This record gives sequence, C-alpha cells and structure tokens, in this order.
Amino acid sequence: MAVASVGPAELGFVEAAPAWRLRSEQFPSKVGGRPAWLGAAGLPGPEELACALCGRPLAFLLQLYAPLPDRADAFHRCLFLFCCRVPPCCAGLRVFRNQLPRKNDFYSYEPPSENPPPETGESVCLQLKSGAHLCRVCGCLGPKTCSRCHKAHYCSKEHQTLDWRLGHKQACTQSEYLDRTIPDHNFLFPEFEIVIETEDEITPEVVEKENESEIIGSMGEVPEEELDSMAKHESREDKIFQKFKTKIALEPEQVLRYGRGIAPIWISGENIPQEKDIPDCPCGAKRIFEFQVMPQLLNYLKADTLGRSVDWGVVAVFTCAESCRLGIGYTEEFVWKQDITDTP
Repeated sequence: MAVASVGPAELGFVEAAPAWRLRSEQFPSKVGGRPAWLGAAGLPGPEELACALCGRPLAFLLQLYAPLPDRADAFHRCLFLFCCRVPPCCAGLRVFRNQLPRKNDFYSYEPPSENPPPETGESVCLQLKSGAHLCRVCGCLGPKTCSRCHKAHYCSKEHQTLDWRLGHKQACTQSEYLDRTIPDHNFLFPEFEIVIETEDEITPEVVEKENESEIIGSMGEVPEEELDSMAKHESREDKIFQKFKTKIALEPEQVLRYGRGIAPIWISGENIPQEKDIPDCPCGAKRIFEFQVMPQLLNYLKADTLGRSVDWGVVAVFTCAESCRLGIGYTEEFVWKQDITDTP
C-alpha cells in the first residue's frame, strides 16, 4: 500500500481470496479469520487482547499492511485491529502496530511469489517460526495448554472451554486428529482480502457541486421566508452527515479509508475527538490519523446471523507520527469509535 501524507485517500474493498493469499508470508491486508501475524515475536498477550470493559477475549477484526517506503526499519509494517463481539458489551477496541526491516528473522529478503504454493490447503498454522504457540480458537498468543494432552494451546480459559465443548474432548488423546482438525468455533469473523484503490481527487468535489446546483435550482420558487426557516433548522449534524454521504457516494462499497496524516471523515457531529483526546505515543511523539473503518464493513461480518451486536459509525485509528520502534514486539496505538446515534 502506498503511503499518502496529504492528498487523496486510499480505499479498501473486500474480496474473497484463496487461503494461501491471506497467510503471513504474503503480507496481506484482510478482514476476519485469524491474524496473519507479521513479526513472530513479541505478540500481544491475553491481557492486552482482553476487552477493557467486560474482560473477555477480543476477536480479530482486520489487519492493514501499511509499510513506510522511506523507512528501512518499517519496510514491512502492519496494523492489527481487534474488537469485543460479546453482547451487551461489543465496545472494546484495541489496535497494535508491528514493523520489520527488509532483512529480518522471519521472511525472505525477496518479495513473495504471486503463484500459489504447491500445498494450498486450508490448514491452520498454530505455531509461529519463533516457537510461539497460538490459541486454537482465535489465533492469538496461547500461553495456556490442555492439562491432559499438553498439545492444544489457548489464550484463555474461556476459549479452552469452547474448544473442549466443540470437539477437543473427543480428540484430546488422538494427536494426529488434533493436528489436522480445527473446528468452526463460531468466534471468528468471516475472512476476506482487503484490496486497495486510490480515491479520485476531483470527482467527489464535482459531485458535491452538482448536488448543490440541483438543490439551488429546485428551490428557486420557494419563498424567502421559508428558505430562512429551513436554513435555521439545518444543523451542523446534518451538514457533517451529508458530507459523509457525498464523500462515499462514488464508492459506496468501501469498507476502509487510508491516508496517513490526512483528515478522517466523520459520520456524526457528535463525539468527534479533539487533539487533547488523542494521547501521545509513549515515545513522546504525537499520534496522527492513519485509517478508518467504515460502517459498510458490518455488512460482511454476519454479526446479526451469529447473534452478535457489533456496531459502529466510524472506527478511526491514530498511530505514532514517528512510527517509533519500541523493541521487536507489537506497539499499541489509539482507536476512536464514533457511533451513528451518539448524543451529547
């Protein structure tokens, strides 16, 4: 993904993709499934991936591959977003950044092949090159093990219980069956690739002007007193929402907008963060806007089908302006959630 400090945003759209394209070695941007971790060391642990409100494990929502071409230490760079999907909470959001130089311990110096590997099955990798074991349910760091077989790893007692109920009880002593069978735990979001296109710089402005002309033209016969009354009732909220609709009208299927350092587009006039609301990075640098998740993504998550009530208007992610390198692990960044129905 190209990086734009100013100018047009880059838009993300979801597409179905074969499993091999969504593995770590392909450096994917994707929605759902298990995380395709970038760095195999220093993963966020269960405490970091627990909802701050209800304490339950967060579900992986999406990851965005966003390298910085002018930074040797961020030749590979990825952002990982997690959310709570347990009603009535469904509010916890956390995001983590990881970056690597081109020469690193986990990946080839050369770009990945565009051709599928000889083995393109649906196998799930539950151990990283660093030796770290991953939870069978969510694919996050799994420091806990089954006390009977000592082969199944979990991030939490909750996920161990879920896996036990859905088949591990029967498979526990059958090591071959255990290695090749991962049940559908109904915890993960549906998996898609995120493909990126650059937003047209000119057309949205033209559309806005055309709409304005149509409105003015249609109001030519309206009495002046009525126009004054209508103007008084047009709130800031209405203007912001109309701007949001106009901005996405040309590409209504966009699920993500990326632009490091540009301004986000808000869906509501309420709960817009001020500079004081966005904490500085622990390194001391300011955080800047990097990308936002659009409400259109909800259409692909099948949240209603699963009886979950995940919801948002806009999810905006702010990251360290210096993209600092605090060790080899994953650095937590800042997320701001704006709901459609926010009220003062």
